[in-house]
Amino acid sequence: MTTPIKSWADVAPRLIDVAARRTPADMVIRQGRWVNVHSREVIPNTDIAIADGRFAYCGPDASAMIGPDTQVIEANGRYIIPGLCDGHMHIESGMLTTTQFARAVMPHGTTTMFTDPHEIANVMGLEGVRLMHDEALQQRINVFVQMPSCAPSAPGLENTGVELTPEDVIEAMQWPNIIGLGEMMNFPGVMNNDPKMLAIIAATQRAGKTVGGHYASADLAGFHAYVAGGPADDHEGTCEADAIMRVRQGMRSMMRLGSAWFDVETQITAVTEKGLDPRNFILCTDDSHSGTLINDGHMNRVVRHAIACGLDPLIAIQMATINTATHFGLERELGSITPGRRADVILSSDLRTLPIETVIARGQIVAENGVLIGEDAPFEWPQKARQSVNMGKNKTPADFDIVAPEGANHVKARVIGVVENQAPTKALTATLNVEDGLAVGDDAQDVCQIALVERHRATGSVTNAFVSGFGYTGDCAVASTVAHDSHHMIVVGTSKVDMALAANRLSEVGGGITVWKDGRELALVKLPIGGLMSDEDAHIVAASADQMVAAMAKCGCTLNNAYMQHSLLALVVIPELRISDVGLIDVLLFEETPLFLKDQ
Repeated sequence: MTTPIKSWADVAPRLIDVAARRTPADMVIRQGRWVNVHSREVIPNTDIAIADGRFAYCGPDASAMIGPDTQVIEANGRYIIPGLCDGHMHIESGMLTTTQFARAVMPHGTTTMFTDPHEIANVMGLEGVRLMHDEALQQRINVFVQMPSCAPSAPGLENTGVELTPEDVIEAMQWPNIIGLGEMMNFPGVMNNDPKMLAIIAATQRAGKTVGGHYASADLAGFHAYVAGGPADDHEGTCEADAIMRVRQGMRSMMRLGSAWFDVETQITAVTEKGLDPRNFILCTDDSHSGTLINDGHMNRVVRHAIACGLDPLIAIQMATINTATHFGLERELGSITPGRRADVILSSDLRTLPIETVIARGQIVAENGVLIGEDAPFEWPQKARQSVNMGKNKTPADFDIVAPEGANHVKARVIGVVENQAPTKALTATLNVEDGLAVGDDAQDVCQIALVERHRATGSVTNAFVSGFGYTGDCAVASTVAHDSHHMIVVGTSKVDMALAANRLSEVGGGITVWKDGRELALVKLPIGGLMSDEDAHIVAASADQMVAAMAKCGCTLNNAYMQHSLLALVVIPELRISDVGLIDVLLFEETPLFLKDQ
């Protein structure tokens, strides 16, 4: 069960007594190779003494600190590495509650997460953030919460379940586990002095906390104005120039490797080839679904990948430990194996392949050779959170009709173009046939229908458009109540009958993801909490997610992590073209745009 970490002030006398060899430690790790992220060196023949969940001593021969009740771990020459930190991530993207997400990542060596719960904020507002905050406090690892900055992420271009206000941010900044402001996605608002956005940033800075950034544009001309507005980090870079621009402007460049984002390799050359100071670079995941966590790993996966891209292993570890802690003002609290810090440790026999053999969090062993050890405190989400899918009456195939201009035999339509392994989309066009007055998709051009079904206020509205890149063939549909960031329901399909069946199924089960083909359900992932998360064990959710991925493949999809691409199609703050309950959104212009072009 969870034991809250004691403050340094509360335990300092005992830490001093242990280091002075006047009293025994709770735990001693003997004869390891100490990975010191402050000096960037590996120090052999080191002992580590731990008391009251914190490091008391790091140096040679701690045998005098071993008493009859001291737990002794023989490192036998293995590397003693700080627990890994994820500097930017969304727990909801794992389709898991905070407790189940933490249980999934502990065996992979993650001992600290900085999470932005703006997904639940869009569904439940400040109440949802508070629930995530309170559940985070119960964990055996460090889960710090950033107060979401934008719900909706783009006012006027989408409508969410609840709107956050500057007053909400001011209130949340007083909560004990709020570490800063979540990613400021409304970058046009910041650049244009939007009073609400600046008030939210100002409230965070007055509280002395970190402002997260999100500049999702390839056009760096406006970046200077955005930085002047206060954001301190950014994870939306996709190339070397992005990384360089961010650190030159005093930001931390956060490079992500998530389930669908592969942005480390294209940016890490700023360090490996250009030789920039690595202290201002941070590794993170952003979005990792449960299947990735169970099958591939978490921050250990990111560190291994960075090393495979040519980064020095010690620098890669710094980017996932001390750099992250320093950025959030926690350098004296975590991120390194040094006296006074929280005793978060990984034992590993190799720095490059990074096998996670033992994981210690706050001085307690929580995982051994991939197996979780110990129990976690239960956290019960209220019934209200399980009743969030309110789309009104059941949908019929006619709700997904796309009426063509009168008299047209074909139309030239705007099409959302999915880009594999990247968050941005392309603004495409396609000439499509008209049948019985309705514009239809075209398998030959890989164009099918997309619909956004309003699901917060039961308005019954459906926005219809076209999307390309999934490769769906035959009669099929995929629906999800995970639709960053507004989290309406997104339905993509080639058959309006299957689209209606899929939408109605999610309304019936209270949210999740469902795949239909030829009038039959192939897979279902139930996400009853906010339509975003499950409180089932991660292995159970991952198994359902694997079935979902396999079902999408049966529908003709070959994209890597196509579900992540699906879930981002309503993210109206990342270029180029998105869908919302307002309509089709041109994110380059930040305005609604017609589905059909005039020059037919």
